[in-house]
Amino acid sequence: MTQPQASVPEQDIAEARRVLGRRNLVFVGLMGAGKSAIGRLVAQMLDIPFVDSDHEIERVSRMSIPELFEAYGEPEFRALEARVIKRLLKTGPRVLSTGGGAFMNDASRTMMLANGLSVWLKADLDVLWTRVSKRETRPLLKTVNPRQTLSDLLDQRYPVYAQADLTVQSRDEAKETIAAEAIAAIARFITDQEKASPS
Repeated sequence: MTQPQASVPEQDIAEARRVLGRRNLVFVGLMGAGKSAIGRLVAQMLDIPFVDSDHEIERVSRMSIPELFEAYGEPEFRALEARVIKRLLKTGPRVLSTGGGAFMNDASRTMMLANGLSVWLKADLDVLWTRVSKRETRPLLKTVNPRQTLSDLLDQRYPVYAQADLTVQSRDEAKETIAAEAIAAIARFITDQEKASPS
């Protein structure tokens, strides 16, 4: 497997690692925003482990996400998701990508904000729809008008995602470019905070 080709300054990588410390870097956002793809690249660039909460849920339950939704419904799935995320946040640093609804759960969101550095991968509707319409494995989009459902989710969730520590725009660029921008944003995070506080 080839290493990512994006030129990320070594000082950004070193500073991003310093900013994280022992915390986890948590990617949040709607389905199709690129949380797993970008998260995996960022983990490679920072040389820390990567974990996808959806994959971890499937591993511990031995069921797929669509099967869990069908068998138990969304509330039970969210409760399981919150338990898995709580466990994953206990050790770090690592990069954690979460399902689209995870940050909407009050308990999960509180844990992520308290125990990690959260990055919202923000994408517009057209970008998201182009990506998610290629796969039929999204339980929340099994509706009469899935694009409208996605648009409704965007309206409901974006004000909540905006509570994340950082926002990085996900768009039709190389994954390496978005990952490099995420690392640059993390590297600047403490500096921005320090600027905001009186010396």
